[in-house]
Amino acid sequence: MKIFMIMINSTQFLYFTLSAYFDTGVLKYLFFMFILSLYMLIVCSNVLVIVVICMNRSLHEPMHLFLCSLFVNELFGSSGLFPFLLVQILSDIHTVSAPLCFLQNFFLYCYGGNCNLAVMSYDRFLAICYPLQYNTHMTFNKAVIFIAVIWFYSFVKFLITLSLNIRLTFCGNIINSLICSNYLVVKLACSDTQVNNIYGLFGTVLTILVPLLPILFSYMRILKICFCGSKQTRQRAVSTCTPHLASLLNFSFGCFFEIIQSRFDMTNVPRLLRIILSLYFLIIQPLLNPIMFGLQMSKIRNTCKRILCYKMFTCQMNFFNIENET
Repeated sequence: MKIFMIMINSTQFLYFTLSAYFDTGVLKYLFFMFILSLYMLIVCSNVLVIVVICMNRSLHEPMHLFLCSLFVNELFGSSGLFPFLLVQILSDIHTVSAPLCFLQNFFLYCYGGNCNLAVMSYDRFLAICYPLQYNTHMTFNKAVIFIAVIWFYSFVKFLITLSLNIRLTFCGNIINSLICSNYLVVKLACSDTQVNNIYGLFGTVLTILVPLLPILFSYMRILKICFCGSKQTRQRAVSTCTPHLASLLNFSFGCFFEIIQSRFDMTNVPRLLRIILSLYFLIIQPLLNPIMFGLQMSKIRNTCKRILCYKMFTCQMNFFNIENET
């Protein structure tokens, strides 16, 4: 709370106006229901896989722990977008207070599956290239350390961004976006933003390039093993790596759209398309990942089936018991 009071004192405005919203009349209730349905689907699918992994002891392996971290991260990022978006859709005045704006920045900029995918690709590299030594190289404790480093890395990056933004003085409060984008907030400052811009570019490198290096290294080694290995090895590698690669490409496209949207003039692009592109990586990634990984990995898929079948059987038994009693 102290940090947010400091932020308010360091700005000339107590709120920001989000100018990307437009009046949709009674259609706003339809948009509200659509966004709410998406949010519920994201929460239910991610929570289901997390619960399945946590409750099933046979899934307490490094690979599944990394998946659990990825899904928690997606819930974290979704919580920074959807509740805020739902309130703004129903609101007639699209403003957000300065503390809430920076709080949304915290959720959105700590969100990102790239680091999780980097660790997961390294885990798959060990499993495919060194199957006999895998349990030695990747233990449960090492997996927990990797996950802790991923989250700590994201928090530190944002704390530096936050400390740089606190000192800014803003001469405007109109953000041409649906959300509080850090870059667009910094553009409103009339004080010196050179350090913010330099760290912004450096932060982009930290977010994209640093995780990309272990991903490229891991998949190059996996491809080498595939070309030299047997047909069974190739099939195993393809089935294991397909969801990782699909998720990585999806996240990369989302980051690319976000960078283009915030750094370049997009006034010639239709407004609806701009809105879709600006929210792509915040909606599509947490929506598709639990489906891709859940359907691909047989242990998770079979456990989900058993849980759902058990619940259906329990409901039927309760129904029959009630019928017999009456």
